[in-house]
Amino acid sequence: MLIVLIFSTLIAKEEKQKVTLGLGPYIQTQPYKDVDDIVIPSPVIFFDNGIVYVRWSRAGIYFLGDKTDDFAWGLSVTFQPRVDGYTSSDIAGMDDRKKTLEGGIAFSLKMDKAYMETMLLTDVLDRYEDLIFKTEIGYDFEFEKFSIYPSAIIVYQSSSFIDYYYGVKKEEATRTNFAKYSPNGGLQLGMQTYIKYPFTKEISALINLRIDKIANEATSSPIVEEDYIYSGLFSLIYTFEY
Repeated sequence: MLIVLIFSTLIAKEEKQKVTLGLGPYIQTQPYKDVDDIVIPSPVIFFDNGIVYVRWSRAGIYFLGDKTDDFAWGLSVTFQPRVDGYTSSDIAGMDDRKKTLEGGIAFSLKMDKAYMETMLLTDVLDRYEDLIFKTEIGYDFEFEKFSIYPSAIIVYQSSSFIDYYYGVKKEEATRTNFAKYSPNGGLQLGMQTYIKYPFTKEISALINLRIDKIANEATSSPIVEEDYIYSGLFSLIYTFEY
């Protein structure tokens, strides 16, 4: 990623680039029965020079697009980690459901303070071995010193995705009290917001709060006891230009 950023800066337009760097704890609840929440340190990077971009933990490279002060659009190749899942020690008798890396194509559109992004992603590490389709629509608000970025999210998850993370295989059913479960595809709906508060010109606090209603096909799983996933990030960030 560092090599890509340096190379893209060399061939980007001759104008100052803004970079935001930070680090903070990321917390995500688990919908499974008796499985601990996910708590991990998360790097926070925001950067976009019209050639490459990083948006928190997701990165991409544009191959089509245009960017001005008031309007921007782009088609890109993008990658992001997925931290969902559990181990066999979390749910006795079940096989591991592993974290993975997703990659695919993204289309982004920004007009003034409104933005939309849609992505078609697949499982690069062959965990669930299928596609998901995600669309996010949001708006940037300014309120006194606060910057607030709310958005709505809809994700179509294929049957293979939901089966991997929420299904129960035949051999797992024989080892546990869970019934065999092979779900269809479904929709996960979410809402999130970023909240930014500056302490100085360069240093700010950044909070991300998100709630997702998991697909009905997932909530029907015998290993699931919660309909919602709650997640958040709390970070100090440093923004500079070069």
